[in-house]
Amino acid sequence: MTSRDRRALVMLAVAVPVILFFTFRGDSEPKVVAADNSPALAEKRLAHLREIAASVPGKEAVLKQVNGDLALRERGVITAATAAQAQAALLDAAARVGKAEGIDVRGGDFGSPRQLSDYGEVSASITFNCPIEKLINFLAALTHEEQLITPAGLHVAAGNTKEKTVAVRMTLTGIVPRKLVPEKKVLF
Repeated sequence: MTSRDRRALVMLAVAVPVILFFTFRGDSEPKVVAADNSPALAEKRLAHLREIAASVPGKEAVLKQVNGDLALRERGVITAATAAQAQAALLDAAARVGKAEGIDVRGGDFGSPRQLSDYGEVSASITFNCPIEKLINFLAALTHEEQLITPAGLHVAAGNTKEKTVAVRMTLTGIVPRKLVPEKKVLF
């Protein structure tokens, strides 16, 4: 062992007890920490919490009223498990209204569902032949439906001139919950 190594060991032997002394020295008695909360501050917090608790029933009443208003407004949303079922419900409603007006409504093609801001939109095309008066009555009867159904496109062509009928191709749309409309994914 060289003299240099012996000096290093001596310094280490002196340093270790000094480090241990400063590390583990401490008071055996715990220190008392002053409380930051004064009684006045605690009373102030309690008064604030009581105010919040007192406002809860009013907020619950407002929430109940808003939920009722929302349910009333959303009663016209077409409820279905899938977008295809919503489109079928759209066609069923058109056929039911058409039958009540004496019109033979035939279903055509389905459009792809679209996203609106908070809802979705499904569409279906229908075709039929009828006198113009029955077309007007059909459009008026659609407004009385419980579901939110509206014509999005209307093409009227001359039909049988002897019977005074017109050939109608109409695209109907209905509002559905947004969860029925698949989200478009971007491939970037």
